[in-house]
Amino acid sequence: MITGRKPAAVQQAVAALGKDTDSFIADQGKPEEAEKLAEYVRDRYGKIDILFVNAGTGAFTAFADVTETDFDNIMNINLKGAFFTVQHLLPLINEGGTIILLSSVNAISGMPGTSVYSASKAGLNALGRTLSRELAARKIRVNIVNPGPVETPLLEKAGIPKTAVNAEQRAGKLPAGRIGQPEEIARLVSFLASDDASFITGAEYNIDGGISVH
Repeated sequence: MITGRKPAAVQQAVAALGKDTDSFIADQGKPEEAEKLAEYVRDRYGKIDILFVNAGTGAFTAFADVTETDFDNIMNINLKGAFFTVQHLLPLINEGGTIILLSSVNAISGMPGTSVYSASKAGLNALGRTLSRELAARKIRVNIVNPGPVETPLLEKAGIPKTAVNAEQRAGKLPAGRIGQPEEIARLVSFLASDDASFITGAEYNIDGGISVH
């Protein structure tokens, strides 16, 4: 089952994934909608095994120009929203289940212009580490994935035109020599959700083409 705040995007994903895919429209930035999501999941499925928290947003602004509205918009989705999404769905996660949080290498880097975004992702990573200890008694594994540059619409959503993003220049800064693809992130998430990763919890995985050490 997938969820998101944009009906058209959710339905496009449902169509791509096939007839066995269920969906529910909810905005992670609004805790009351996360609560409604949890009610739907409980009524329809009862319990779940895997929770992948993937929603996120970003805006790239010099620290001196960040407004309170900018701060709240990013924090409400990336950190507060993720926090309460997990909290509302946690009672439905089976013992031995798993939670995976999608973060960013910005959580551990210092890229100029990303002060709020980076802070929100660092907070998300701290949440994941803490939950891995707090939920250990229920044998629930919690892990964090930190992608680097990936071919997604995030920059355009942040107000940066595609024509202003030089993909070759970005790729040239990576030891891998290219930016990542969404499918590569999905394969790591799928592994962490599987029984093959049964001894992995509280871990942070950088999947970034080497940028974090470059």
